[in-house]
Amino acid sequence: MIDKLLLFPYYLILGIRHALYDKGFLCKTREAAVPTICIGNITVGGTGKTPHTEMLLRTLHRSDDWGFRNVAVLSRGYKRKSKCFQQVVTGDSAIAYGDEPVQIKKKFPAVTVAVDKDRIEGCDFLCHPELLQTSKKARKCVHKEMEPAEIIVLDDAFQYRRLKAAYNIVLVDYNRPLDKDMLLPLGRLRDLPSRLRAADAVIITKCPHYMEDEDRAEFLAGLGYKDFDPVLCEATNRKGGRQKVYFTCINYQPMEQIYEEGDSRYIYTKKLILFTGIAKDTPLRMFLSDNYKIVKHLSFKDHHNYTKADIRTIESASKAFPTAAVATTEKDAQRLVDCPKVTPRLKERLFQVPIEVAFLSEQEENVFSSTLIDRLRKYQQQKNVK
Repeated sequence: MIDKLLLFPYYLILGIRHALYDKGFLCKTREAAVPTICIGNITVGGTGKTPHTEMLLRTLHRSDDWGFRNVAVLSRGYKRKSKCFQQVVTGDSAIAYGDEPVQIKKKFPAVTVAVDKDRIEGCDFLCHPELLQTSKKARKCVHKEMEPAEIIVLDDAFQYRRLKAAYNIVLVDYNRPLDKDMLLPLGRLRDLPSRLRAADAVIITKCPHYMEDEDRAEFLAGLGYKDFDPVLCEATNRKGGRQKVYFTCINYQPMEQIYEEGDSRYIYTKKLILFTGIAKDTPLRMFLSDNYKIVKHLSFKDHHNYTKADIRTIESASKAFPTAAVATTEKDAQRLVDCPKVTPRLKERLFQVPIEVAFLSEQEENVFSSTLIDRLRKYQQQKNVK
């Protein structure tokens, strides 16, 4: 009760802000020139936006409608050193452009990836690359020749109300349900839980690999949903509206070497040194513990940029356990390669653990894909009519 009283001003400010946007009083919202898909969340970090962005890209590439079109990803580029609009190319620095955009570009080289804090400006440049030659704002932009984007995936733009996405996907961590959390600074909520109703699709992430329909319905009840239909993947929210709701899990992939100098024989050792700079690494530790004894665990803050001192700490641990492999996440690997102080000896033993997300059932995957593609098709038809 005390926490609600303390946080009342935050609830009030957020409520007024959204009401003003909804009524069009605060600022008129804009749509991009092409369809946009927003992947966002209600909490600060840890819901799995990057692997779900990658899943979404695979869904688009497999579709007949978008498989041969120019797909782009626009991110804020959290904690990047660069300013303004920047195009990300293969081999770019995570420090300059952000670890997540660099990771996405590395895994999807045919996709145009860009960063811009101003999402409207970023969409304009992606849709009309010729503006980069004439705009005063583009003087400091780094870019190469780009094909005009035909669809844009917006990474973490759910709170960016100035831009209206064609399709909003909101992620909720199964291990941290919204009804058991609080607004910042006492909790990790960055927005009102009621904003879930503004989503076209809600995805419950990091679920157990198998859940009964009753378990899903019980979890959704805590979020204010009822009448969950597992066949249609729909539930009724507090306002009586029907929303698409899906459940996904994390699938960890075999470890991969980060550097060319990596010695794959270390993968078969039974000892492991693990270091991470992500919001929550408990699932990763649990996965690796099945095959390795984790002899040393180093935890850094989310989106941590590794320093010389950090490398010395990791190097010291590797010397203490000379037969152990050294593992980290894909996101950390992007930042690690920017650090010049990684020794050849450490490079031999450094590996990353890739992850992919998967729906809990083939039915959910099919419904998600068909619903998304159908919504984008209708959106384009409406734009063409206008």
